[in-house]
Amino acid sequence: MEWILASASPRRRELLGDLIEKFEIIPAKGEETAPESCTVEELVKTLARQKAEEVASLPRAAGKAVLGADTVVAFNGTVLGKPKDEEDAIAMLSALSGNVHEVYTGVCVCFPEQNGEREIVTRAERTEVVFETLSKEQIEAYVATGSPMDKAGAYGIQDGGLVKKIIGSFSNVVGLPIELCEKIIKR
Repeated sequence: MEWILASASPRRRELLGDLIEKFEIIPAKGEETAPESCTVEELVKTLARQKAEEVASLPRAAGKAVLGADTVVAFNGTVLGKPKDEEDAIAMLSALSGNVHEVYTGVCVCFPEQNGEREIVTRAERTEVVFETLSKEQIEAYVATGSPMDKAGAYGIQDGGLVKKIIGSFSNVVGLPIELCEKIIKR
């Protein structure tokens, strides 16, 4: 089966490469929307499905499986997406410092049509993350690297020195829960 990753994320590309040898990358470009009343799990599943379905609807995706994903950080009932600017990144990291939060990733796979029907499988993964207590100087130095700017919650677990421990899937915190993807792919 031929595969498409509906994401431009280099982290997702690398993680999916551990499961699927060859795949095409076609990032979703549409606006992401979800009902305000939905849970964090429903949010990431909805956004992952929108991405996967958008790319799956393209003529060049015909006959191919499309995987879409969306990751958010949730802290004290608030969803933290990618920071708007350095000030926003500093605020997010300051809030997470010394606390526990959750990382949710929604994964959706649109399988190729068979008998005029396209099977769509959507799931979500949740991981608890215990953050180190960071000084203002540590936070500002990390933000100055530019690394937080394209990451939900303004951090990358792979950057090191920020996370004390995780309870759940490490790859989920990076942006693609490999264990969950493997179950969906091998369905």
